[in-house]
Amino acid sequence: MHSPDSPPSHPALRRRRDILAQGLGSLGLISLGLSGCDSRQAVAPTPSAPSGGVATTPSAPSSTSTALKRVVFVVNTDDPFWDACRQGLLEGDKAFELAKSGLKAQMEVPDGTIKGQIDKLRQLAGQNDIAGIALSAISADNASIAAELEGFQKKGIPVITVDGDLLRSRFRDKRKYYIGTDNVTAGELLGKAAAKILQANGKSSGGYVQFAGYTDNDNARSRMDGFKKGIGEGFTEKDRASDETDLSRAQENVRNAISNHKQDLAALVGIWAYNAPAIAKVVSGAGLKKDIAVVTFDAQAAAIQEMEKGNIDAMMVQNPFDMGYQTARLLKAMATGDASVEKEMFPNAGAPEGDIYTTGLRLVVPNEGSPLKGEDFDPKVVEFMKLDDFKKWLAKYNLTSS
Repeated sequence: MHSPDSPPSHPALRRRRDILAQGLGSLGLISLGLSGCDSRQAVAPTPSAPSGGVATTPSAPSSTSTALKRVVFVVNTDDPFWDACRQGLLEGDKAFELAKSGLKAQMEVPDGTIKGQIDKLRQLAGQNDIAGIALSAISADNASIAAELEGFQKKGIPVITVDGDLLRSRFRDKRKYYIGTDNVTAGELLGKAAAKILQANGKSSGGYVQFAGYTDNDNARSRMDGFKKGIGEGFTEKDRASDETDLSRAQENVRNAISNHKQDLAALVGIWAYNAPAIAKVVSGAGLKKDIAVVTFDAQAAAIQEMEKGNIDAMMVQNPFDMGYQTARLLKAMATGDASVEKEMFPNAGAPEGDIYTTGLRLVVPNEGSPLKGEDFDPKVVEFMKLDDFKKWLAKYNLTSS
């Protein structure tokens, strides 16, 4: 689902107005470590009176007031992926005029561990200026994380998840909405891309290993499951390797995968942003790129450089700017009781999957030599781009990654 006020994404996916041409331009953004979105002009919704069941804030504080309540986005780890998301959050804060409703948007970055995220949530729970919580859950089925979110709900503080959801079969009621990528679809598309690359290389069977920070994280598990479906039964999943966001361990996992499965290893799959350069560097350093396909999620600057060197075959790129932007919009609406925004973003709320707002996807391939073609993919689902076109898109918004 998409909103007419949403920033960058493929026009066939979004059909929304232009914010970034004015929004990012007026900010004079320097190059960031991550992504943004297409240009769209945001129109802040008019807040209505707060309704029962959510934390309330003053609708129009005086210009001298500094007692703004916070809507806080707690991410999962310190990674450049969140740079563009933070910028989207701040742009959403401005575009939707949170200060006029007595609010401000803020991002909190834990240490990349489950305990660190729980500790951060507990710290925020003890503060009296919290008006809304967004969480990228580091572990989807961790009961302690779910319990902390339930604690905010019991205080009347609205809770959503972004990028990484809770395990929906157990904890769906511990957050009201989810904003982010349709991770199963994204994984399936990357799997189909990998199959085409391998077939072009004369391979109809073989093994693959998938790498992520935490394999029980919602977005990681969903992407991995989708990839397994997309690549098809001819290829065998050998392992899912977790590095717990340790960059050294991420590279060691790749070396172990090559050592353990070298005889029939056909592909390596990077699920989190930093896995892409980790895989590419190890594979190229071992002189094995001609034998192993490398497909990844996200487009760190380092991953873009590796694709330029011929070390990555395809990247499935998300839209972190829009995740942050829509987070500011939705939490403001929930905190002020503006049901019209909730209805616009989630017109099928109450129906199966009606609590999910999806952001866009891009499939990026090298400029030359890729067997993948735009006609292989539905433009309503994913925008197909060659690397130079993607870099031009980034440069248009003073970005270096996505």
